Amino acid sequence: MRSQELLDAYSAAVTSAAERITPAVVNVEVRKRSNRGEQRGGGSGFLFTPDGFILTNSHVVTGASSIDVTLMDGARYAASVAGNDPHTDLAVLRISAPNQVPAELGDSDSIRPGQLVIAVGNPLGFQTTVTAGVVSALGRTMRAQTGRLIDSVIQTDAALNPGNSGGPLVNWRGEVIGVNTAVILPAQGICFAIGINTAKFVAARLIRDGHITRSYIGVSGQSVPLHRRVVRFYNLAVESGVLVMDVEKGSPAEKSQLRDGDVIVAYGDTPVATVDDLHRLLTEEQIGKESELTVIRQTEKFVRTIVPAPARSE
Repeated sequence: MRSQELLDAYSAAVTSAAERITPAVVNVEVRKRSNRGEQRGGGSGFLFTPDGFILTNSHVVTGASSIDVTLMDGARYAASVAGNDPHTDLAVLRISAPNQVPAELGDSDSIRPGQLVIAVGNPLGFQTTVTAGVVSALGRTMRAQTGRLIDSVIQTDAALNPGNSGGPLVNWRGEVIGVNTAVILPAQGICFAIGINTAKFVAARLIRDGHITRSYIGVSGQSVPLHRRVVRFYNLAVESGVLVMDVEKGSPAEKSQLRDGDVIVAYGDTPVATVDDLHRLLTEEQIGKESELTVIRQTEKFVRTIVPAPARSE
């Protein structure tokens, strides 16, 4: 009886989450012109404002000559690209369709491995397909088509297929915690989503400016907790930081003698608890500006001077 109750609860959670997110999910149809003539492709997306702004993947819409969006009720609209950021594989579309019911955006920093997640999209042309799984791992790094590493990527085993790209990954409450973006083939059950906290920041800048100009320091990293003794000993303002996973050759980070395994806990006077915190600070205004990085190396705290460079053009 207990097993039946658990299965019923699981089924109810998936059903409820799907019902909450499905009205916001859209099908994205794309036409691209090439030397081989016109090609058709597509993916998924979801409304995140009531006035017709849609989040999807950059790789779905980059190079499109025309984009059409079909809503859950069958209504079809021509879409324009409000902004595109290939570095995070995110794009914002706009349709002239007011009074929409947008998806509710959650907090990707609050999720944990093993947590139930549900993906909704349009794989292989099958409209509004629901799959369920768990968060397999957090803090993954994935390379965008531009070559830039995307940090803090969510790994899930919720089944994704071509056409799911750009669709929402949601928690049991139906809140979007990721934007589905990639699968690893021929492996099964290894799929990735861009954390919604990253997407919130990117989308806001794309709506405002249409693009994102960044500075960069040349590290890939992931958010990690700090040992309590280290936090207390140095009286740190954060209990987590950014673990340096890789230092790019010739980068500002290498010139500042950062190493793999260092943990960045502040940039200038601003505490850095997560990769998203660091990304938000590396704005266009930081290019060529000398700043200080506060770093924990093993148990030692020290400061490095760094001068961010312009991010490579998109």
